[in-house]
Amino acid sequence: MTNPQLIANTLKSNGQNLLLGLQNLLSDIDASSASLIITMTDENAFKVGETVAATSGKVIYKNNLMELIQYTPRTEKVKSVPLLIIPPWINKYYILDLSPHNSLIRWLVLQGITVFVISWVNPNEQHADKGLADYLNEGPISAINVIQKQLNVKQVNALGFCIGGTLLSLLLAYNRAKKINNVRSATFLASMIDFSEPGDISVFIDENQIAKLEEYMSKKGYLDGHIMTSAFNSLRASELIWAFFIRNYLYGLPPVPFDILFWNADSTNMPSKMLSQYLRWMYLYNDLVTPLKIQINDTPIDIHNIKIPTFFISTQKDHIAPWKTTYLGFQLMQGKKRFLLGGSGHIAGIIIPPGSVKYGYYTNEINYENPDDWLKNAHHHEGSWWPEWLKWLKKESGKLINSPEFCKLPYQAILDAPGSYVYQKNHDRAQGTITEV
Repeated sequence: MTNPQLIANTLKSNGQNLLLGLQNLLSDIDASSASLIITMTDENAFKVGETVAATSGKVIYKNNLMELIQYTPRTEKVKSVPLLIIPPWINKYYILDLSPHNSLIRWLVLQGITVFVISWVNPNEQHADKGLADYLNEGPISAINVIQKQLNVKQVNALGFCIGGTLLSLLLAYNRAKKINNVRSATFLASMIDFSEPGDISVFIDENQIAKLEEYMSKKGYLDGHIMTSAFNSLRASELIWAFFIRNYLYGLPPVPFDILFWNADSTNMPSKMLSQYLRWMYLYNDLVTPLKIQINDTPIDIHNIKIPTFFISTQKDHIAPWKTTYLGFQLMQGKKRFLLGGSGHIAGIIIPPGSVKYGYYTNEINYENPDDWLKNAHHHEGSWWPEWLKWLKKESGKLINSPEFCKLPYQAILDAPGSYVYQKNHDRAQGTITEV
């Protein structure tokens, strides 16, 4: 942080910045755990269900792993094929429903898309034996069954973000093996399917580290969410740790409101069985690309058999799902497919609503084998990629029909959106990044 004016103001404070910084430091120390929780944003600036995760809707179904939210239509006519969003369960679903001005879910509803989203539970020791098959069965498989009955439709479009996209690929391969045809098209946001080149996170992935992690999880039944958050933050330590350390404690500045950082700190736990399977099957052994290696519900699956239309969206500076690695998964798809490359990183490049002039995006109608060739010959476009993807999605979403009325549907509201699972916290002071004192 080298803002000259900020440095000048600090020097003029005659050491007041250090006193304020000490106050910030003391307030960030968690006495119960001897940990330092570096506050990254103004904790009081956002409230789930009011300023974020505020798009109108109803929870129409819930089970042990998820709540299914159906959003209220905002147009008289909607497309006949609904969209099911499968978010990552490493954080809360509302990364796709942030503030009204940058909520992808709200924007889609306003475009005449009937949207459903899975809100995952924050696991505890009772979920220790939940594996990837459970997340598939109790997540998108259950959700699609409910949506089919709710709207009397045969198919849905599906969107998976990050690990949610990996789960979506499992679903599509499983459907293919079982000759199930309930997903019309699939969108993958920053999602890895081939894990042969996972990027920076590989520093945490080897047999020894996974074994130690499994030993730790065996005592509790889950991995604490703050550990995962700290691991991801450490991959960008200069921006996500030290920048705040300097700002908070040396300059003595108060935190500023930022909805993405508020969401980033709202982490969730990981069940021990699921995380062990995910790290071993995907990162360590890359089993998903080996035909029939992984079995779901006693059914061997082959990712190479996916033939429905797919749309991949990745970002240039993504350190969690590197775009050239997501391109490897894109190459495995056998049906009609498109790849789009946005700017910035894993989150900022995805949450880029229309009207923003930052970053832009690249498209290329030719699916080159080499990702560098794809980018070299791609066309750059200004603005948000959302409208570009929406044009494709609408072509896969059927005809226009009258908007459904909640009061006439089979599944009635259990709760108002955002439901109850989204409020489950790991600890009282969740808004920060955690380091050991």
